[in-house]
Amino acid sequence: MNQPLPFGADRDGRSAPSDLTEIMGKVARGDKQAFSTLYDALAPLVSGIVLKVVRDRAQSEEVIQEVMIDLWRQAARYRPEAGAVTAWAATIAHRRAVDRVRSAQAATDREQAQAAREHTTAFDEVTEQVETRLESEQVRRCLRGLTELQRQAVTLAYYQGLTYREVSEALRTPLPTIKTRMRDGLIRLRDCMGVTT
Repeated sequence: MNQPLPFGADRDGRSAPSDLTEIMGKVARGDKQAFSTLYDALAPLVSGIVLKVVRDRAQSEEVIQEVMIDLWRQAARYRPEAGAVTAWAATIAHRRAVDRVRSAQAATDREQAQAAREHTTAFDEVTEQVETRLESEQVRRCLRGLTELQRQAVTLAYYQGLTYREVSEALRTPLPTIKTRMRDGLIRLRDCMGVTT
């Protein structure tokens, strides 16, 4: 950034137009030397406003450059009857700075929300895995409390998907006996696991 010059002097120390409105008119016509003078005159004001709002040096420097580019590009839109050049530049600087702060806050909020969703998902998956493992261990323990015929019948029906008739044929046991053993085995499993109906 250029060092600010005393207002009314150009880089060679010669007298320069002291009226920012006149300088702004020249900038609007594309006069680069006039923009250099305008830049030197307004940079301290713009820097002060932006730093006060943004508070982060690196981001402030970016915003200051954006404001100065806006002043160059929008010079033709400036209307002296609407207010002083300094007020116009201050308004642009303040708006840009507030936009940067809001944008940074929105990005932070999105990142925090995403992190919370990922953390919750990971926690839910772990919880689910632990619960499934505990339930499996409890089922195995309760199955060990059944008679051999009950355990075989329940295992064939629920883990291998066999029907009562197929279980009866696989165990070479009459169908009514299989049905009774399975009913009794399921009641014992329910009681062992603490399931209420």
